[in-house]
Amino acid sequence: MQKVIHIAYLILVLDITSLFAQFSITPYLAKRLGFDTIWFGYLQTTVGIIQLLGGPVFGRFADLHGARAALTLSSLSSAVYFMILGCATNVPLLFISKLPAVFMHGMPGMQMVVTDLTEPGNRASALGRLGLCFGVGMIMGSSLGGSLSTRYGESFAAFVAAAGSLLNAALVVKFIPAHTKKRAETDSATDKNPEVGAGAVFNLSEITRLMRCPGAGEMFTIKIISGLPSVVFQVMFSVIAMNFFHLKAEQTGYLLSYFGLVQMVIQGGLIGRLTGKYSERTLLLLSIGTASIVGLAQALMTNVQEFCVVVIPMMFSLCMFNVITDTILTKSVPSSDTGTMLGLCSSVQALLRTVGPTIGGFLYQNYGVLSFGYIQCAVNLLLFLYLLKSNFRKTEGHQS
Repeated sequence: MQKVIHIAYLILVLDITSLFAQFSITPYLAKRLGFDTIWFGYLQTTVGIIQLLGGPVFGRFADLHGARAALTLSSLSSAVYFMILGCATNVPLLFISKLPAVFMHGMPGMQMVVTDLTEPGNRASALGRLGLCFGVGMIMGSSLGGSLSTRYGESFAAFVAAAGSLLNAALVVKFIPAHTKKRAETDSATDKNPEVGAGAVFNLSEITRLMRCPGAGEMFTIKIISGLPSVVFQVMFSVIAMNFFHLKAEQTGYLLSYFGLVQMVIQGGLIGRLTGKYSERTLLLLSIGTASIVGLAQALMTNVQEFCVVVIPMMFSLCMFNVITDTILTKSVPSSDTGTMLGLCSSVQALLRTVGPTIGGFLYQNYGVLSFGYIQCAVNLLLFLYLLKSNFRKTEGHQS
């Protein structure tokens, strides 16, 4: 079991490395093809819509057909994505390159593997270590993508990312078990509720059924409200890096690597200790309150040096918020449905990335970078005060 988890960590590092190599490629390729801020927002929105549709379906596919099949599909989709991106010499091809993203869900896939192979009491800490792997991949991918695209061009960097995804597919087939769920628990859940685990991958009622689990609807609402302002900033960051901070591709890559380093320290040295010591409610409130302070700091920053200081509490807030909300939601469903639930969690991010670019483009054009920070501050402060006074408490659902 531990060997599988360690291999899963390695596969995730490679997956995120390829993904962040792409983040260092796409904005500069889009700029070379004549995209302005609005059209780049449309491109980001396209990716959000595609992943919004694919997230729950991918999670359902993983629950029905197992981790190996799902992760192989994700890795091969990534390879196709990067190969088309490398060949994108015009606007239509750049948009077409985003279509394989419908099945690119490596992080939710690995979350499912770790969720299946760990006990509920250790789940937050294990999911936190996935964030550590995410940070390693962010550092490697951002540096690699920025350096390769600066020295050899965006196409070469995209083809290197495609090769990494093909290597990932081979590792998945070799080392990841066909099924990671505990069969006895899955069968028990199915016996108690015949609807659980039944139907096809595209069965919408099976996917939406999980939204009616106790506490799930409230938690998804919290994820959307708190997450939207930060996602708006994230999807516009490449534009901010180019136009506000005046960074080149290689410099942007180094800055993203710094993000990854901060995330590694937080995930590896802080998240696990806090989740073992404090309640989920306390940590959720802490992450939302920190997000509000971060928003104010973003509104007041004037240069990249100040932003590097803001990144530290920003990454803490994002890491803690994602780990705690995903942990609560996976505990609210039977073990047979954890993949679908994590797919829904992924779709929340995709939903925010669908509307985020349009909102971000409008705010940037009309009110500037500071508007992102003030909105994040206000939204999270109001949500913090509401949760502080409400009867919200951690969801005590199925202990999968």
